[in-house]
Amino acid sequence: MYKPEILFENDQFIAINKPAGLLSIPDREGKETSLKTILRQKYGNIFTVHRLDRDTSGVIVFAKDETTHKFLSEAFQHRDVEKFYQGLVQGSLPQPEGSIDLPIMEHPAKAGIMTVNQRGKASLTDYQVIEDLELYSLVQFRIHTGRTHQIRVHMQAMGHPIVCDELYGDPKPILISSFKKRYKLSKAEEEERPILSRLALHSHLLHFKDAAGEFHTIEAPLPKDIRALLQQLKKWKA
Repeated sequence: MYKPEILFENDQFIAINKPAGLLSIPDREGKETSLKTILRQKYGNIFTVHRLDRDTSGVIVFAKDETTHKFLSEAFQHRDVEKFYQGLVQGSLPQPEGSIDLPIMEHPAKAGIMTVNQRGKASLTDYQVIEDLELYSLVQFRIHTGRTHQIRVHMQAMGHPIVCDELYGDPKPILISSFKKRYKLSKAEEEERPILSRLALHSHLLHFKDAAGEFHTIEAPLPKDIRALLQQLKKWKA
């Protein structure tokens, strides 16, 4: 059973480092385990403040009471929370930093897919390249709006989708042999295992004020799989 990694906790709310692949909240069928279900077993009542895509890892906050839930939900809706993500994107970006201001709406023909469209809702993403590794770039994103799949849709529109994005990019897992020419399998391995096989997007940092007026900065370090790929890419580039 997955044991949540607690980043911060007080009497009002709890911040968890969500692993990739785990639902934030139960889906409609309710058959799969979700982070909220796990937390309910420990805390009883727990309230959804915001959510992360199943394949996105990192900081997520749940409230422990209705008053905190109302306050934090409104803070997220009214853009009073600073939200920073980090992700690996395909290729090198033309500018080291910039803003993507493109409206997003649900795709008229594809359920569960979002698309850039002038009839969509205003959506703003700032980005800054942390490290350009030629094949891929590590980028920090700050989202000012909370549209579904916002970073993923905006990066697709830029022509630099998030690595291993099965909806908006190339879903293929990353193999070290794809960029390391003399890569050899170890004797114990029959076939090469991917170094990364999930969406390379991570909720890195939240900065917000609680109901008592106290500021919180909650940070989740990049997960092991993304760090391992970065290390290999740096060696390859060097």
